[in-house]
Amino acid sequence: MTFDPGRRMLLASLGVAGAVLATRRVARGAPPPRPLVARARREGVFDPKQGTVDAAKLESLLGAAIARALGSRTPVEGLRRIIRPNDVVGIKVNTLAGRGLSSHPELVLRLAKWLVDAGVAAESIVIWDRADRELKEAGFRLSRSRSGVRCQGTNQDYDWTPREWGAGGSCFAQLLVSELTALINVGVLKDHDLAGVSAGLKNLYGTIHNPNKYHDDGCDPYVAELATHPLIRKKLRLTVVDGLMAQCHGGPARSPRWAWPWGGVLVSTDPVATDAVAWRVLEEQRKKLGLKTLAEEKREPKWLATAHRLGLGENNWQKIDLVDV
Repeated sequence: MTFDPGRRMLLASLGVAGAVLATRRVARGAPPPRPLVARARREGVFDPKQGTVDAAKLESLLGAAIARALGSRTPVEGLRRIIRPNDVVGIKVNTLAGRGLSSHPELVLRLAKWLVDAGVAAESIVIWDRADRELKEAGFRLSRSRSGVRCQGTNQDYDWTPREWGAGGSCFAQLLVSELTALINVGVLKDHDLAGVSAGLKNLYGTIHNPNKYHDDGCDPYVAELATHPLIRKKLRLTVVDGLMAQCHGGPARSPRWAWPWGGVLVSTDPVATDAVAWRVLEEQRKKLGLKTLAEEKREPKWLATAHRLGLGENNWQKIDLVDV
């Protein structure tokens, strides 16, 4: 995908997750755009025995994936296309499972640095999740200082005005309601005992005060309908799935027996397509290990089809461009 100056101006004015796709609908009568998911892997990027990340390989794979997903030469150039310098950017991580199966601090901090290089003030970047405790256990260093990148948990600081979304109703994190103008979702490549897949969209359960209420029927339609709320839909710009260490069974908690060093990331502006690819990766690993499919275990992520029907993105494999970089 290439961009001309007119398209870049349109992208900046839209300021939403679907902006990149919107620019591809300009030509009258043009065929429907195909969402692109960038997949980048590097052997040896993560050492599961030592729990260490090779910084050079991480920068290579993450930078290549972000650049390709955003149709740019570099990750910084790409981030400029979807983030304005005056945005307050929330990087929503997933630290539920603790160290070993969470968004890796090294990956998230590299992303934050590129945002700064793209013109966003460091004090306007917030790495966040549900609780300080979970962030610390996953290896993040907490900071609420306004002199640099913040890292903090919601810690029950919700806007206590309930908001309806589809079949649900919740109070959203005060940070998301009153401060953030842009959202980058950094989930983890893992399965979920009820939802089937917990990669991108399922991670957004961490933005509300009552996610425990929305796990019936395999979390369908709840995962999809939550993502339609304007607080998320209008702010979500990019989905990054951290698969340095992945898990195909026993999730969302950490289960080392079923974890393996996939050694890569998935990146896209289409959150549904990203999760569809994550689902396929998990199924491939389950097959290698002789496990049943998620459908056979009655936890197929049906909410992906619901998300497609709601206009959140593409779940049909034949309509997704998966590009290795």
